[in-house]
Amino acid sequence: MDEFGYLNLDKKGARLLFQIFTEREECKATAVATNSPFAEWDKIFADPRLCAAIADRITFRCTLIQTGTESFQSTEADRQATAR
Repeated sequence: MDEFGYLNLDKKGARLLFQIFTEREECKATAVATNSPFAEWDKIFADPRLCAAIADRITFRCTLIQTGTESFQSTEADRQATAR
């Protein structure tokens, strides 16, 4: 899952995403890429409890890799917009 957090999800979308993470939890690996820290995820989801449940599902027995770098795509888009 790439660019997680750029779109806000309504309750139905968040429930579907939760269901996907739940079904994959013990069966398949799932990679999530985002520039949004966990503290900002409540803005992505319409339901704070569902947000917490999704964060719990994807962080259970996970490996977090924080690069500490800005998104290349975002930086490039800003550069191109400034050049125009």
